[in-house]
Amino acid sequence: MDNNHGVIHGVARGTAEVPLSVLELATVGAGITPTEALRGATDLARKAEAWGFHRIWVAEHHGMPGVASSSPAVLIAHLAAATERIRVGSGGVMLPNHAPLVVAEQFGTLEALHPGRIDLGLGRAPGTDMATAHALRRRAEVDPDEFPQHVNELTAFLDGTFPRIQAIPRGPQRPPIWLLGSSGFSAKLAGLLGLPFAFAHHFSAANTEPALELYRTSFRPSEVLAEPYAMIGVSALAAETEEEAHRQALPGALSFLRLRSGTPGPFPTPEEAAEYTFSPMEAEFVRDRLSTVALGTPEQVRAHLDELRKRTDADELMITTMVHGTATRIRSYELIAQAYGLI
Repeated sequence: MDNNHGVIHGVARGTAEVPLSVLELATVGAGITPTEALRGATDLARKAEAWGFHRIWVAEHHGMPGVASSSPAVLIAHLAAATERIRVGSGGVMLPNHAPLVVAEQFGTLEALHPGRIDLGLGRAPGTDMATAHALRRRAEVDPDEFPQHVNELTAFLDGTFPRIQAIPRGPQRPPIWLLGSSGFSAKLAGLLGLPFAFAHHFSAANTEPALELYRTSFRPSEVLAEPYAMIGVSALAAETEEEAHRQALPGALSFLRLRSGTPGPFPTPEEAAEYTFSPMEAEFVRDRLSTVALGTPEQVRAHLDELRKRTDADELMITTMVHGTATRIRSYELIAQAYGLI
């Protein structure tokens, strides 16, 4: 039992109590091309590895002008080739958008290319609007109740146990499968299957503790894990001053507001966000959004992250930083790494 202990459980470094990891979306800001955004993601992966972050994951989103990570398997291959040690994976592949066999072939290839470094995180949401989801799937809306069946099929393909059909190539071992979620459905399923679980605290902060409790109480030991392993994704932004951190964070709130209102676009600049006139309802949305971000000086960010980890008893923190421009994002991660004694 617990055969994948070494690849699932991270190693805490510096003065951090748990491993720190990175969630990257290859943000395309106003005035920035997708090529530049993807180069920035590559630069961040190299820096994250050098600074001692445990893993870097990329998320699947579609139809969003401000996000260039629509093809996780492609981007994972590139980031893994550009680095040497850091674990690289999906946070996550939206499984309803893909046939399980295709995902097994993609991640079997990745594991064969980069043995022991690939993570396969799976989500059950479309990662886009319904029209785009239909174009991806080429069929009617997927029944959410099919997700457990698809996870089982994918696992069988990766293990080589699916009847009469082989997913080729396969690496020397099965890449660890994680379930991702922002509610209780995947939390309970991950527990029942004995899989590691990653919760999107940055999307659904109010549900974090109930979902983790459900995961832990539902957990059944498996060949993968003897005990629950929970990671939470959290938004964080560090700058030299608290004022600068708030200035850099406002574009992220505006971008999310536009996404929720059905008008997504390139990630706005701090100047654009500062000039935007928020209605009272929008201003309340922004305040609520920023209240869940670990925001401020490196010391303030660490205090927020430490409190969150203690409150949730998370086994790992995965940090996502939504700002305009690669240099600002990389600098935030550098400051956080310094606050934890990683560098």
